[in-house]
Amino acid sequence: MSRRILNRAVLAAIIALCTAFSAHGQAAGTYTPYSIYGVGDLAQPGTAWNKTMGGVGVGVRNNRYLNLLNPAAVTARDSLAFMTDFSLYSDNKMFQQGNIKSASNTFNINDLAMSFPLWKGTAMMVGIQPYSDTGFGYSFNYTDPDLIGRTGNITYSAAGNGSVYKGFVMAGARIGKRLSVGAQWNYYFGKIEKTFYTTFNDASYNSIKNGSTVRLTGSSFKFGVQYEQPLGSALTLGLGATYTTSARLGGTSESSRFSAGTAASDTLFFKVDKLGTDSKVQLAGELGAGLSLRDNGRWMAAFDYTRSDWSGCGLDGTRGFTACKSFSATVAEAYRVGFEIIPNRNDIRYYFNHVAYRLGAYHKKEYYLLDGNRVTSTGITLGFTLPIVNNYNGLTLGVDFGQRGAVSEKMVRERYINFSIGFNLFDIWFRKVQYQ
Repeated sequence: MSRRILNRAVLAAIIALCTAFSAHGQAAGTYTPYSIYGVGDLAQPGTAWNKTMGGVGVGVRNNRYLNLLNPAAVTARDSLAFMTDFSLYSDNKMFQQGNIKSASNTFNINDLAMSFPLWKGTAMMVGIQPYSDTGFGYSFNYTDPDLIGRTGNITYSAAGNGSVYKGFVMAGARIGKRLSVGAQWNYYFGKIEKTFYTTFNDASYNSIKNGSTVRLTGSSFKFGVQYEQPLGSALTLGLGATYTTSARLGGTSESSRFSAGTAASDTLFFKVDKLGTDSKVQLAGELGAGLSLRDNGRWMAAFDYTRSDWSGCGLDGTRGFTACKSFSATVAEAYRVGFEIIPNRNDIRYYFNHVAYRLGAYHKKEYYLLDGNRVTSTGITLGFTLPIVNNYNGLTLGVDFGQRGAVSEKMVRERYINFSIGFNLFDIWFRKVQYQ
């Protein structure tokens, strides 16, 4: 692939992704009742490559793909290459609560990232990706016969949408041949809107609308380390660890309550809180650890563990974040495993021997409790990367089968089949000219 063609492809990708992120901010990036709490439904981490392996990456080093999960991994690259990754994500859910069933389909922008070398074993990466999404909508009719007998039919409905994005800049350096360290700055920004209606069919009663609009910003730092230990002539053991600081949120939280009817309309309550001053809310920090075992050029297996404590982040009781008293913050944990195999990267006859095939699995404990009960997610991922032109450029396709929650009177079971598609572009941009 010529540099001119790749430059055009990168420019087109940037324009397309920026346009898509703008459109994504105007529509629900997810649809799930579990996004009613806090900052919404946290996005799955990493690129399409990470997703096809269950979301692993803390202890993984790979010079063919960008790894967003550990800033130390930015140094796993060709020292002369410019690398770009962007991906899309389709979220398809089926819900069940008791005998009630429904479904939803949404489309997400997953990431846009670019990486380039700096100087002798150092490299840098910049990018943007969704951090969380809010999207829900439901309604029901009151069934208490005494209440209905006095007031007539009453309908309650709720809706919400919005997204929080994370822009990041990371840099890493190699120390010797086996150790790499890295640091990352994250900037969070977004808007979340939630509305709740109580509607009386009898015009002599006023209906009530409660609403909140949160506009937030914040920043955090992430630090990472990776170490590689050769085991014989072919195997390599990789170890990694990360630490992300908590992010104190700024911005505003606007809360309101309106009463409307034939008799009169009135503003019952309106208040704007300054986040960080009137209401102190933060995003939780995170600890991560991972390991990998690689047969150079053929297969790799990896395991990740992450933990973040949301219990002291101020979400409970803060207007705009606590939309339902049934939810409360807790400690989130995730266990992830992944496996990749490439039959024969050097085969010059059969294309499919160059394809990277992947399998992964994960089990997550969400950052909230529902009526004191744990909400967990479990899934299996499958995927592959089709090499293009020089085997470094690639098209990644993946699928994620999973379930969150369980069927009960108060909990909703989500079964989902999510698809991801990613594009990783690679080109030598920094080759020194040997002659004029």
